[in-house]
Amino acid sequence: MIAPMKPRILSLFFLTISIAAHAADWRTSTFAGTGKQGHGGEGGAATKAEIDNPFGLVRGPDGALWFCEYTGQRISRVTPDGKIHSMAGTGKKGYTGDGGKATEATFNLPHEVRFDKKGNWYIADMSNHAVRRVDAKTGVITTFAGTGTAGYTGDGGPAEKAQLKQPHSIQFGADGDLYICDIGNHVIRKVDMKTKKISTFAGTGKAGPTPDGAPLKDTPINGPRSLDVDSAGDLWLVTREGNQLFKIDMRAKRYYLMAGTGKKGFTGNGGPAKAATLSGPKGVAVDANGNAWMADTESHSIRMVNAKTGTLELIAGTGEKGDGPDGDPLQCKMGRPHGIFVDKDGSVFIGDSESHRVRKLEIK
Repeated sequence: MIAPMKPRILSLFFLTISIAAHAADWRTSTFAGTGKQGHGGEGGAATKAEIDNPFGLVRGPDGALWFCEYTGQRISRVTPDGKIHSMAGTGKKGYTGDGGKATEATFNLPHEVRFDKKGNWYIADMSNHAVRRVDAKTGVITTFAGTGTAGYTGDGGPAEKAQLKQPHSIQFGADGDLYICDIGNHVIRKVDMKTKKISTFAGTGKAGPTPDGAPLKDTPINGPRSLDVDSAGDLWLVTREGNQLFKIDMRAKRYYLMAGTGKKGFTGNGGPAKAATLSGPKGVAVDANGNAWMADTESHSIRMVNAKTGTLELIAGTGEKGDGPDGDPLQCKMGRPHGIFVDKDGSVFIGDSESHRVRKLEIK
């Protein structure tokens, strides 16, 4: 168990994150990948290994950084010693392996991986229209939610018998239940982890505008793409086609607009986040101070909503597609980044998908 930081050290730690609100405070480096699409370097240094379209990332209970390789059809991890290892998937596209070892299973464009309180891991297997589960002790994979056929059925019944349509992002809420961005149905589904029953948590099943302050009930969502949960237990959601960022107040059961006018674009950096335009955001992560980090995919950039000022800050990327160089984040071109994760020390990891790298943002 990690010893808790002393109050003064803790306060200084959070202050550092709070102050580091501008790109000039940060530097980028390559954490995994060479920039070449492929699969090679198993068991060796992650920076010398080829990876294939990294998407969702998360720090596992083992201390390793885990990520999905979207077109690589794998789940990989980088251990604290910097070595890369394949944890699930053969590299072939398919929907096989349930009941056996995860390393022998096949996936169809895995998007995100998350861990429950017991260390079991869950994978949004997007084009298989399913959420898969790997047992932490045995390494055996099963289907946890979805039937493998696209649809919108099963609310009120077992999650494994329900139909999903292209689930992209998954996240465990403060209540311990699993929330699923069922983007093809324009809803967020919820699986009660005690009963394993599924329900629709938000959305109407049809795309539509989401007004600021609107109740969850009977309000549409336009492409619910990625979820995170903050320290207060509220959910944060980016909408891909809606080009907006919302906080979902879990007590009031309402949406609150945090960024984006709804129009697609790359404007407003340095100004009010609500007046800015986003460009197909596909990842969101909230840090310890409540700042919301977004992988603004189609602008090839990382943008952050400052919790204290409400402004939108461009932290990394130029707005043009490319690959690096590392160093100054505003000179580091990216290739449609999808995944984003903020670590406990404030470092930010990025699944720089079409650059075939996992990048790391650190405070100077």
